[in-house]
Amino acid sequence: MTMDVQTYLARIQYQGSLEPNLQTVSALQTAHMRTVPFENLSVYYKQPITLSEEALYQKIVLQQRGGFCYELNGLFAWLLRSLGYRVTMLSAGVITDDGGFGPEFDHMTLLVHLDEEYLVDVGFGDSFQAPLRINYRGEQSQGGMSYQLSAAGEALILSEKNNRDENPVMQTQYRFTLASHQMKEYEGMCQYHQTSPKSHFTQKRICSRATENGRFTLSDLKFIATEDGARNERMLGSEEEFKAALKEYFNINL
Repeated sequence: MTMDVQTYLARIQYQGSLEPNLQTVSALQTAHMRTVPFENLSVYYKQPITLSEEALYQKIVLQQRGGFCYELNGLFAWLLRSLGYRVTMLSAGVITDDGGFGPEFDHMTLLVHLDEEYLVDVGFGDSFQAPLRINYRGEQSQGGMSYQLSAAGEALILSEKNNRDENPVMQTQYRFTLASHQMKEYEGMCQYHQTSPKSHFTQKRICSRATENGRFTLSDLKFIATEDGARNERMLGSEEEFKAALKEYFNINL
């Protein structure tokens, strides 16, 4: 299957340059995260997730849905490759409550090869919206946040801090290596995350999308809106209100 790039770009409301450079990748990443939500509704409603490019394109582009990391980053990698970029799929383990890390293929993130190498991720929810320099160990700031990549043996650890906090501290997000992987290698953990009662994706519904100044999030019947660091929450009264919020804030019609 050959991707219909223009339809994908219309889906993420992108009309900028397609010159193969860092500025374009950054703009595409930002546009993607502000239009395509991070959501697990397929898991909740028992809609099987298939990691084929055709299925992901049908769901995210044509059906105007979102998804979780394997879907969002998997499809975004295809878009970038269709635009002429060299992209490597990476395996990451997400930080756990006990301070350890999840297993191999717990999370998919991307490495984009330009004049230097950059970490790109449109599938980790509330996270960085522009590429991070892989070989730089200092803080990389964007949008009121700072991110840092630190070495841990042969792996790298991504950490972030909210500079709006009174006493901002770096918090670990995930650990990954630069080994190249194929989509089929993520299928086992994708199946786990959509079926296991131990997966946080099976615990509750989540739908979240970045905005220019903050984020909209639905966590079951709790609606959270943040803007310029200010957070407002309200409880929805019914499933009908939940579906109406999905349509209004995420353009999802169940």
